[in-house]
Amino acid sequence: MKFKESAHAHQWLDGFTGLEIGGAAHNPFGLPTRNVDRLPHTHPDFAPYANEQMRLCGEVMPVDIVAPGDHIPLQAKCVDFVISSHVIEHFFDPIAAIKEWVRLSRRYVYVICPHRDALPSDVHKPLTSLDEHIARHTGQLLPVDTDEHHSRWTPDSFIMMCDHFGFHVLDVLYRDDKVGNGFTILIDVQRTEANWKEQEQGRGASNLK
Repeated sequence: MKFKESAHAHQWLDGFTGLEIGGAAHNPFGLPTRNVDRLPHTHPDFAPYANEQMRLCGEVMPVDIVAPGDHIPLQAKCVDFVISSHVIEHFFDPIAAIKEWVRLSRRYVYVICPHRDALPSDVHKPLTSLDEHIARHTGQLLPVDTDEHHSRWTPDSFIMMCDHFGFHVLDVLYRDDKVGNGFTILIDVQRTEANWKEQEQGRGASNLK
């Protein structure tokens, strides 16, 4: 079994090359990407993920770049896009992860995030507030190193988080067209960096007063 490819992702990303964060063989995008994961696919600790991929589709997606998804040792602007599906919720500090993906990408960051009730273990848990994301990103909360879902969003609360940190949301699917239990956020990298430049100039002007 493999999930269908995303027509929406192909619409925006065909003709470009990118990185996929935490890709899996049973959930392919069919795009020219290198797969990034914190463990090689042959590592014993990767076995549960490898076994799940084998159970679902009979193959395992190789890991091309072994690195944490929020700290990838590649030069800036080395790809056209960064894409991930059902990964962003596993980062304690998702803002740091998105900033890293913006650093690497020339054009887009494409994120599919599960709805807050996509997994039974997440049902009835509260949404993660913007204040908590700020506290995590600024070091006011110490990191928790587990593979759990650290964050839960609605599409609107994710967009609000993006707005606060200057990530320019170019397109949204309130239900993704791939697995169907999440939502899709497309971030425009160039407009994001323009936002950050404007914010920095605004802070500079304020300091001169």
